[in-house]
Formats: sequence, structure tokens, C-alpha cells
Amino acid sequence: MMHVRSLRSLRPLLPALLLPLFIGCGPKQALDPFVLKVFQPLPATYASKDHPSTPEKVALGRRLYFETRLSRGQDLSCQSCHPLDRYGADGKRLSPGHRGVLGRRNSPTVYNAAGQMAQFWDGRAATVEDQAMGPVLNPVEMAMPSGEEAVKILSSIPGYGSAFRTAFPGDAAPITPAHIGEAIGAFERELRTPSRWDRYLAGESGALTSMERAGLKTFLAYSCQTCHGGPLLGGNSFQKLGAVKPWPDSRDQGRFELTAHEADRMVFKVPPLRNVAKTAPYFHDGSVATLEEAVDRMAEHQTGKKMGWMERQFVVRFFGALTGEISFVSTPE
Repeated sequence: MMHVRSLRSLRPLLPALLLPLFIGCGPKQALDPFVLKVFQPLPATYASKDHPSTPEKVALGRRLYFETRLSRGQDLSCQSCHPLDRYGADGKRLSPGHRGVLGRRNSPTVYNAAGQMAQFWDGRAATVEDQAMGPVLNPVEMAMPSGEEAVKILSSIPGYGSAFRTAFPGDAAPITPAHIGEAIGAFERELRTPSRWDRYLAGESGALTSMERAGLKTFLAYSCQTCHGGPLLGGNSFQKLGAVKPWPDSRDQGRFELTAHEADRMVFKVPPLRNVAKTAPYFHDGSVATLEEAVDRMAEHQTGKKMGWMERQFVVRFFGALTGEISFVSTPE
């Protein structure tokens, strides 16, 4: 028994002990830059041509993001399900909405959402501006009866009239559902999380540890970058969940429920991997509690392969390098 316990105590150290055999390169050696072209650093901005931002819009959007009076019970806000101090995700499998009713799908992080190709797991909104009023009006989420009711409530609150006039000058009636969404969207476009990964992509090979680089090599060896590429390592395509091995729970059919196209059964937006180590639980239904299990599930169901224990540890370490700097975590006055 003593020998077994000794071996178990060494298990957390095994990746580091076996690293030289696995990675086959020195501690500062980087991968071929050509291999890394499938990824890109975070863009300097998530600016929108259709919805130009201003400091006034961002300031207003920040206030609205935390505004509980935009919910029917005056107890929920965007911050409730997407807390900025917790990397934009509430850590719950399903988030409680109006009167505590649980939603159908896991609440994804709001950080870097503006850089994705579409919003929601099924992509039913094109931009963060289009998405913003969805939860406000959803009867299971914030349950506001109508956009007009939201306008009525905000118009009755001192300070919002002048804030909307400043953010949308020239409009005779600046408080509108569209302007509410545009202001919240302007704020969400500020939610970028640069990380050590960006420094690595810029040529600083020492920005990642040896184990993180081993994880990157494993990630590439399993062709994870096929779906998780680009600046966000995901968020730029729709893919079938269970591409090789069927997913065990098919009650939620993903985009098929939106499009009714057979090809869209079990198809979801590929989630970005930025900050993935901080945004458990995982997948559209929040059914997987740990990152280790999520990695195993992806290898098995998307590639048809079983990932070894050590390989999984390296990939999880690599994901840690994708954790970035968060901002706007405090409640505005």
C-alpha cells in the first residue's frame, strides 16, 4: 500500500517528469510559424462598421449591462448570468431566470463574444447588438413583456434620459429598444481578454511554459485547430457535435430547431477556447463539469480517438495559457 500511495503522490508530477521525452524540444523552442498561422492574436478592437462606438455609448451600455430594472422582477441583469468578475460565465449548468426558472442552454462567456461569427449556441443573432435584447425579452430569462415596456421603465429613471441623449445625439426620442441593444453591444465590444497566448503568437516563445507548448503540440496532433482556430480558437463556425461518435444526449438538436434543415441536426456554434479554464461547466447543456472530461469527450466524439492521460494533462495546461486579462468587473455607479 505504501508503494501505491507513493506512486499516486507522484502522479501530478508525471507530466513534468516525462516532458523531455514527449515534447522533444528545448524549453524555449517554438513551433514552426507556418503551423501557427491557423491562429491569430486578438484584434486590437471589435469595432463594428454598422454600429460605430463612442465613449458615451460604451458608458451607457455598461450601466445597462448591470441594470436589474430591465427584468420583469427587477432582480436580474446581464451581469447575473454573465458576471464580469468570473470571466463572464456564472459557473452554473443552467442559469436561473425569472422566478428561478432554468434556461435550456448553458450561459456562455460574454468576453470576446463580439469577435464571434454569431451569437447564441445556435447562431440566431448575428451581432452582440442583435443579441442584447434577446434575454431581456425572453420569458424564461429576464421576462420583460416588450421592448416598449423596457423603454417606459428606463424613461422613468432619472439620469437615463440625458445618458441616451448624449449617446445618441440628434434623436428626438433616443430611448428605444434598438438603442438599448446598441449601447449594450458597444460595451460588450470592449470586453477583450489578451493573454500570454497572444505574446506567444507574436514571437515570444517563452510566454508559454514547456508543458503548455507540449499541450499545443498535442492539440495540433489531434487536429483540434480544424474547428478551434482563428483569434478566439473557435467561435467562427458551426459544427456537428458528435461528428464521429454520436453525442449521448440528442434532446437538444441545435441549429435544426432554428432552420429545420436535416444537415443542422446536432449542429452548434463552436465555442471559443479563450478563458476556457475559467468557464466551466462545458457544452451547450453544461453537462460536463471539468475541463479534463471536456477534453476527453471532444477527442472521443469529434475525432474517434481516446486521448491518453498525459496528453490530456498537457492540453489542459495549454488551455490555461488562453486565460486572459478581464476588465470592467466592478458595478458602475
